[in-house]
Amino acid sequence: MRITRRRTLSAYCLALSVDWGLGFTPSAPPSVSPSYTPIDDIGRSSRHPKATTKLDTASVLTLDDDVSFRSVASPSLSMDLKDPKVGVLLLNLGGPETGEDVEGFLYNLFADPDIIRLPPLLAPLQSLVALLISKRRAPKSREAYDSIGGGSPILQYTRAQADLMTKSLKDRYGIDAKTYIGMRYWYPFTEEALAKIREDDINALVILPLYPQFSISTSGSSLRVLQEEFAKKSELYGPQKMFHTVIPSWYDRPGYVKSVANLIQQELDSFTPEELKEGTSAEQPIPRHVLFSAHGVPASYIEAGDPYKAQIEDCVERIKALLPSEEDGVKVHLSFQSRVGPVEWLRPYTDDVLPSLGEQGVKNLVVVPISFVSEHIETLEEIDIEYRELALESGITNWRRSPALNTDPTFIDDMADMVADALSEPSQTITEACVANNVGNLELEPVSNQLEISSAGVGGVGFDDNLAYSSKMRKGEIFNGRLAMVGIVMTCMLEYFSGQPLIHLFGISN
Repeated sequence: MRITRRRTLSAYCLALSVDWGLGFTPSAPPSVSPSYTPIDDIGRSSRHPKATTKLDTASVLTLDDDVSFRSVASPSLSMDLKDPKVGVLLLNLGGPETGEDVEGFLYNLFADPDIIRLPPLLAPLQSLVALLISKRRAPKSREAYDSIGGGSPILQYTRAQADLMTKSLKDRYGIDAKTYIGMRYWYPFTEEALAKIREDDINALVILPLYPQFSISTSGSSLRVLQEEFAKKSELYGPQKMFHTVIPSWYDRPGYVKSVANLIQQELDSFTPEELKEGTSAEQPIPRHVLFSAHGVPASYIEAGDPYKAQIEDCVERIKALLPSEEDGVKVHLSFQSRVGPVEWLRPYTDDVLPSLGEQGVKNLVVVPISFVSEHIETLEEIDIEYRELALESGITNWRRSPALNTDPTFIDDMADMVADALSEPSQTITEACVANNVGNLELEPVSNQLEISSAGVGGVGFDDNLAYSSKMRKGEIFNGRLAMVGIVMTCMLEYFSGQPLIHLFGISN
């Protein structure tokens, strides 16, 4: 029997933005910084609290006095640093470290108006809606985290990456840099990292999103937080106070490409002669297959100019060039995971590709989480549990999963190389990075104005994205959409305050 798929957290928040028409809107940052109401106190205005918070940093920068970093990309940032104090800010999504953190993490996701944009009349209910959704979603999400040990390891891996990159910078370049971690939706938050950067008087900051490929929904979202903070506090982050440069994407770096290829090759080499024989038949003459599974995004993002899909495809081709060819017995495939909701996401879907490969007689498969640099819920639960089970059900008997890069030495050295290159090359400001990657182009209207119609599950493997289509809602559907939105909010409120499902209020049991 085919498994019932769970929604992963990052996919779920994207789904809400389009399923309910709540609008993921990565254009200009909001004029007022959102205040997040904690779950246990609607009256207070803050993010959901955590008992302890820790920011790991390295040591003080000591470069030779004759070293000078000059920004030439933008005249307003041109400056010489005679006594540079280098900082590296690593950006990532974040994740709950324990089961107790799950509800707060969900709340921070859904309280962000850039992720869930309610229609104007319901906008004042943003915090309340986030509170209700997070409470309803928390038990199922907690189950998913329990299946991988109780929490996300993303912060542990990010800290390890930061420490090792700092050491590589010192050992290979003589650069003593302080590293900072800024998570988007859980501790340590980006704002915390910025406060520490100010305390340390950093005047040369390299901003490195830990997403190899740029997407409006990942790197773009994190950069908008920085853009807002820099705009509000120009006296602290302006060119006369601090030089900064962004590395918006790095999927095409030889070091990164090589590190991924090396990990894949190790898995390819692990197939035994018996498994290779089992995987070779008249129906399937190629004994080994590699499936790159990238995190999906709604197709409308790509149509609006998000470079993510093109960068994923380019990245896969670069890695493929370092792997054995089909003539050498290896075939490469690409799919997209974590889709939810009725709208069209990038195709082909991983949960369509796996059964298709099974029907083609594939027995030996290596799955590669191409858009992730550390293990977290999408790799440990969605791929290792859900997709593995689906593959076995589909007849793919010999499953391998290439690990995320984590602390791979080749990858760590390439991170250090990126920072060193960024300090010596023309700078790219946060705003320039957003403009260059079309962040301001995407404007998904609320459901009262627009709905993307899905053909998900119809095209199957090899579906042509050009066949995807959108349709404007008719006036009657617009009205129904508005009623549905109000109904959803009212249902959530009634169930929350009553403490039981709505149907129980009418004497109906299930």
